[in-house]
Amino acid sequence: MKNIIVSVIIPVFNQEKYLGRCLRSLLSQSLGLDSFQIITIDDGSTDHTKEILDTFSSNIKIFSNKKNLGLPASLNIGIKNAKSKYIVRVDSDDYVNFDYLKILLMFLEENKDFDAAACDYYLVNDKEDIIRRVDCSKEPIGCGIIFRTENLIDIGMYDEKFLLDEEKELRKRFEKKYNIHRIPLPLYRYRRHNSNLTNSR
Repeated sequence: MKNIIVSVIIPVFNQEKYLGRCLRSLLSQSLGLDSFQIITIDDGSTDHTKEILDTFSSNIKIFSNKKNLGLPASLNIGIKNAKSKYIVRVDSDDYVNFDYLKILLMFLEENKDFDAAACDYYLVNDKEDIIRRVDCSKEPIGCGIIFRTENLIDIGMYDEKFLLDEEKELRKRFEKKYNIHRIPLPLYRYRRHNSNLTNSR
């Protein structure tokens, strides 16, 4: 029986180009596979996302929305189906350092009075060249944060009306009651490309 401590939530919509890289970076983590689960939510993709998810199906949980519900609704489906003490979000076009989960988990496990922890990240281009290192406290993103699951549920999870900036709205509510500490290690790789949401606003 697995002792799942961390659930990685990956919402996916038409990311056939980058999804495999994302999943491989998580399945090769230094934290043992028996300690975490990967939950993917396919939000009505129309490309080859389903086929890619199916190739990883022995190692991940797959939920499929019959129609596109939007990012916050998909994230909430993942949170509701997580059976773990902690939750981490990774976007399907990004990838992570080998020690990403191990360090995030260790930080919260050793600091019981901390509610969440966010790591710094590298902004990378389509070829995975590093553009720059980013301080997550100065330029926060929705990923690279480990939350205590009970706290996310306590604040009502993501507001499904916010189809843009859902992470900013969640963080604002979260920090009214809880704290997020910075881990000054660039463990997350935040990809900038022509089709991602941040660039197309």
